[in-house]
Order: sequence, then C-alpha cells, then structure tokens
Amino acid sequence: MSVSEDRTVQPTTAAPATGIADPAPLGLAAFAATTFLLSAANAGWMTKATGDAWLGYAFAYGGFVQLLAGMWEFRNRNVFGATAFGTYGGFWIGLGLWALLVAPKAPSPAAANHDIAWILLTFAIINTYLLILSTQVNMAVFLVFLTLEITEIILFIGNFGGSTGTVKFGGYVGLVTAIVAFYASAAGISAGVAGRLRFPVGRPLIS
Repeated sequence: MSVSEDRTVQPTTAAPATGIADPAPLGLAAFAATTFLLSAANAGWMTKATGDAWLGYAFAYGGFVQLLAGMWEFRNRNVFGATAFGTYGGFWIGLGLWALLVAPKAPSPAAANHDIAWILLTFAIINTYLLILSTQVNMAVFLVFLTLEITEIILFIGNFGGSTGTVKFGGYVGLVTAIVAFYASAAGISAGVAGRLRFPVGRPLIS
C-alpha cells in the first residue's frame, strides 16, 4: 500500500460545531417587553400603577439580557445584530440609571424632559442607520426599526416641547413598536424550532 493510499483509509474527525443558537429572538423579546412597559406608561394606560414598572426591567431584561444577546451575536459574527442589541441593551441600562440617579436631582420637570429628549435624539440618530441597513435583513426586522424610529422622533419632539399629548401619542406608537418586535421574536423562535408552524418575516427590501 502506498503512502497516498494509506492516507485514504485514515479515520477522519469532524470539526466541532462552533455555532450557537440564534440569540435574536431573545434580544427582540427583551426589547419588546421593556418597550411595551414604558410605552404603556407613556400612553397613560397605567392609571392604577406606579408607572415605573419598566424600570427594573430596563436593567434586567431590556438591558442586561439584550446586551447578552448582542454579545452572542458577536459570537455568531452578526455585526448588525451585535450592534443593534448591544446599543439598545445599553440604552435601557443607561435610561434606568438616569431615572434613578439624575432625574430625582433635576431642577425642574422641564429640565428632566429635555434630558430625555436629548437621549432620544441621540438614539434616533443611531437608529436611522440601523433602519437603513435593516432593509437588507427582512421585512419584520425592518418594521421594528421603522416603528422605533417614528417612536423616538415623536417622543423627543414631545419632550423638547413639553407636550404631554405628543408624548402620549409617542407611547401609542411605542406600543405598536413593541408588538412588531414581539412578532419578530416569535418568528425567530418558530424558525429555530424547525417545526411546521412558521411565522413569516418577509423578504428584505434590498437583497
């Protein structure tokens, strides 16, 4: 038997799998749930609650869990998902810290509103290029960033102008954003389960 022939009969070992489960459904669920809670408060739905139900989840779910999803997206070499989840995980943690550490020391409600407006304007800028690039992902993800962009714009206008009506309207649009994100999360889970039940996500606008 020649050397070349001998090599053909050597046992081969398959390379270990390096991938992980898709973290996007978890990140979307974390984003959706926290957005839903804050938007319900902005929309005036929590009349018999403190209105701060979102705060703990800004740290635990929308913040920490979404940030973890972003880091796992880095592991999956998904730069869009890593940036999006990492950004909004940081957004929720930062907003929670602002509410606990800065807002109580604000000299006036108007000053606190302007703080929120500047924060939302900053993230609307980031969200603008995420929205543009989401056209290459799928329709469900694009709609998440589209509704989020509209929400942020309405809210920073309302907070800059001190208009409670505009902020309330932004709360309703935020609820739509949360519902779209819930759906995108469910669609991602249905793809991961690989069963018969699949929720369509639509084709990307740009492919």
